Amino acid sequence: MATKIKNILDLTPRDSLLFSSWLAAQGIDRKEQTLYVRSGWLERLTHGVYKIAGSSPTLYGAVVSYNKQLGKACHVGATSALDLRGYSHYVAMGKPIGYLFTDKESRLPSWVTGTEWDMTVKYFTTSIFGGDTGLEIYNMDDVELLISSPERAFMECLHLSPEHFSLLDTFYVMEMMTTLRPALIQNLLEKCSSIKVKRLFLYMAEKAGHSWVNGLDISKVNLGKSVRNISATGRFDNKYKIIIPSELAEYE
Repeated sequence: MATKIKNILDLTPRDSLLFSSWLAAQGIDRKEQTLYVRSGWLERLTHGVYKIAGSSPTLYGAVVSYNKQLGKACHVGATSALDLRGYSHYVAMGKPIGYLFTDKESRLPSWVTGTEWDMTVKYFTTSIFGGDTGLEIYNMDDVELLISSPERAFMECLHLSPEHFSLLDTFYVMEMMTTLRPALIQNLLEKCSSIKVKRLFLYMAEKAGHSWVNGLDISKVNLGKSVRNISATGRFDNKYKIIIPSELAEYE
């Protein structure tokens, strides 16, 4: 019996999880799973979820396992995805934060956010892009992690601003984004349902002076009509009809 589980564990990264339904599909039924826990091969993390005995699964390892074994589409986004691509403008102090996203119909189980990981979990549901546009596979330690492209990740930061991210700090990141893809940005802007996100993105891109802005067709993007008040005490930008923080408007 040990040979069966050993063959599976030999092919499983130690930072991963093992889901009961997936193990059953590999020929290890629930009774055998319980026996493997008792014999020291597996440890139960929560009902129907195991880890390799003695291992310390990582948050990203858990996301990879969750997606691959259960056919889900949780992705790493916002600043977490930007960090993986090298778009950090400062070194975060303390425990790193993992920003996770799913659509509103596919919520993560509560144990994901309730488990102590190597990162602090910040989890959001959103459907502002209407699907998987801008999601990419990132190869990390020989596993495939679903993450937002830099283009989508930045828009996710804007979606969570200013409650979770300072707009000035976010603009610092925009200044580094000199090689974004106009075609993907165009697609995201046309599909994005958040007027705030679209206006802020275009304002920041133009303020940063990026050449890829010239590849966008703004006439195809619905920017709405009414004024959006992003900051209670800020400056009004007439072109995009947004009130933004003074510190951002005055930054040069």
